[in-house]
Amino acid sequence: MTSSSRSLVSTFFPVGLLLIAMASIQTGASLAKSMFPIVGAQGTTTVRLIFASVIMLLLLRPWRARLTAKSLRTVIIYGMALGGMNFLFYMSLRSVPLGVAVALEFTGPLAVAIYTSRRAVDFLWIALAIVGLVLLIPLGEASHGIDLLGAGYALGAGICWALYILFGQKAGNDNGVQTAALGVLIAALFVAPIGIVHAGTALLTPALIPIGIGVAILSTALPYTLEMIALTRLPARTFGTLMSIEPAFGALSGLFFLQEHLSIAQWMAITCIILASIGATLTMRKESKPLVPAD
Repeated sequence: MTSSSRSLVSTFFPVGLLLIAMASIQTGASLAKSMFPIVGAQGTTTVRLIFASVIMLLLLRPWRARLTAKSLRTVIIYGMALGGMNFLFYMSLRSVPLGVAVALEFTGPLAVAIYTSRRAVDFLWIALAIVGLVLLIPLGEASHGIDLLGAGYALGAGICWALYILFGQKAGNDNGVQTAALGVLIAALFVAPIGIVHAGTALLTPALIPIGIGVAILSTALPYTLEMIALTRLPARTFGTLMSIEPAFGALSGLFFLQEHLSIAQWMAITCIILASIGATLTMRKESKPLVPAD
């Protein structure tokens, strides 16, 4: 293999991993939605987080982490934000198409990206994001838009995503990748009581086990691993820019797996939010860190 060929492979390999990770996350979300009729969104979140925490506990062995009172508090907030993000996102999927929910949720990391820059050009990205939100949530006849409660859940998930980024960076500086396992465990403990109260004994349905494991792998274990590999091989700006197209993956996953057809206005709205996110990433201050999704 020539040096140019090796260079080409080294460039496209991490990009390919990142695209696979995004497709995996949204495929997992589509699979998770099939569990709603049995245990609801609350129970589905519980099943996913429990299986994901078991997998990550076995792989990462977070009991080796060294925690102080301050770092433990940060990890707890990080884990609660992670649990809230997953819970509210799945609650939104009950009445909002997958692509729309991902786009609305993406306003969280978009806000963090704009906040870390705070330059005049950011008003352009804010305007684009607002246009997208207005197209997704019409202020006129609600019948032509999306469910407002579901949209509220998705925006709430975006707030949790922003908190996840902010506190995840702090927690990660203390214990690295083991923080992810601790966060998922705390998220499971935080959400499980809600799922247990809502779904009850339905959570013990044997048919849920393979689906739950599949969702945990597709939505957590596999994409997190691939993203970590890609992060070590891509510039932060490139990573953030590529992650900005995730709402499109959500829309395509909803179309292919759930037969969720979006209107032209909704596709335009998703495009506006994607462009706002890409623009915010490209104009981000040099010292800013990439925004790593985890829904």
